[in-house]
Amino acid sequence: MKTMLIAACMAAVLCLLPAMPAGAGEDLPPQPRPGDIPPDVLGNDRDGNPVTVSQYRGKVVIVTFWASWCGPCRRELPVLGKVQSIVGRDHLEVIAVNFKEDRRDFNAVIRANKDIDLRYIRDPKGRISDSYGVKALPNMFIVDVDGKVAHVHRGYSEEMIDGFIQEMLALLPPEALAKPANG
Repeated sequence: MKTMLIAACMAAVLCLLPAMPAGAGEDLPPQPRPGDIPPDVLGNDRDGNPVTVSQYRGKVVIVTFWASWCGPCRRELPVLGKVQSIVGRDHLEVIAVNFKEDRRDFNAVIRANKDIDLRYIRDPKGRISDSYGVKALPNMFIVDVDGKVAHVHRGYSEEMIDGFIQEMLALLPPEALAKPANG
């Protein structure tokens, strides 16, 4: 079962590419590092509900920052959607925070990916991304079940895919790994 889950997750992330610069030398706070508690407030989801990292305590949380103009980001969203669907919401929550874009560009990506079931947040002024020190996209934070940053990734390459999958799976409880892969 675990091998099928690993294979399904690895196949889903094969298309990720290196990071794209998001901003030019902005004076931002340092990014949360492994062991840190990340900024809690993530904004409002598409239904207007406030979203915080702490509301998902007990689950692995992936917070990823993306933009419509970032090709690797747009390839990442379906991959993370596949990972979300394989693992399920009982043990994993993927939150995709849009980086400083207007509503039209944000909605265009959502409409183009309507089958991807992620929790989307729009951050038009960059308050959330700035609080996370985001300077390059895609930028991902994997938060453990205790609410601490376990791993940080800026950009992707084929060499890091296996490591990303292993990092995420290592944080999941045994019962999440025992369920059959459904994708």
